[in-house]
Amino acid sequence: MLKSFLITLFIIFISLTGTFSFGQTSYNDYQKPSFKISDVFNRKEDTIRKQFRAKGLEWPAKYVYIRSFKYDAELEVWVKNTAKEQYKQFKTYHVCMQSGTMGPKRLKGDYQVPEGFYYINEFNPNSNYHLALGLNYPNASDRILSDSLQPGGDIYIHGSCVSIGCIPLTDEQIEELYVITSYAKANGEDFIPVHVFPVRYNQRKSVAYLNMAIKNNQSLQKFAIRLKDAYDKFEATKQLPIVMVNKKGEYLVD
Repeated sequence: MLKSFLITLFIIFISLTGTFSFGQTSYNDYQKPSFKISDVFNRKEDTIRKQFRAKGLEWPAKYVYIRSFKYDAELEVWVKNTAKEQYKQFKTYHVCMQSGTMGPKRLKGDYQVPEGFYYINEFNPNSNYHLALGLNYPNASDRILSDSLQPGGDIYIHGSCVSIGCIPLTDEQIEELYVITSYAKANGEDFIPVHVFPVRYNQRKSVAYLNMAIKNNQSLQKFAIRLKDAYDKFEATKQLPIVMVNKKGEYLVD
């Protein structure tokens, strides 16, 4: 009980001071403290704990995995508490707004939601969109394949239900996700994975839409297959696949 209380204090402190931001955003961006995050934890944590208990999950989760599906407008949260155990699904959130089309982000201002393999690199309690979790776009693959001068950036999972290339949730949903991921980070998960897929590969309608959208683009077809390899691997094992990037910027899934 004491440990949980101390972790909560730690999370609130780093959210207020900005020292929890470990991406490209500097501490100076968060100098103005906001007690909003303290209120979020006070309101949400007990409810989340009860939801975990109802699903037979241990709170707080030490490992969190997020995967999002663009066409299907869904974001899943998977959790576990040891490295060796399989992930179990906690919840699916509806992504409340979409922008762009099938395919990865390649240029600043293209309004594309990225597709690929990312991790959370920023916790922003002072976002203009309520709360925000930053993704490390451009990643190693994007830096090779995207526009070399203007690949774009500032991709977030955030609240306020608006999007020009991000993954928007409702304020209530982002509050839950912010609390869950904050605990995982505080417990030592430095790189919380976020995999963004074009579609659910187990949904016939979704796959048909993807095939139609990329039928004249062999590059996108190859890209979608590599993403599906990772999707299939997780579906079979409920463990994260190892993903690497070759010199061409292509994903290689072990």
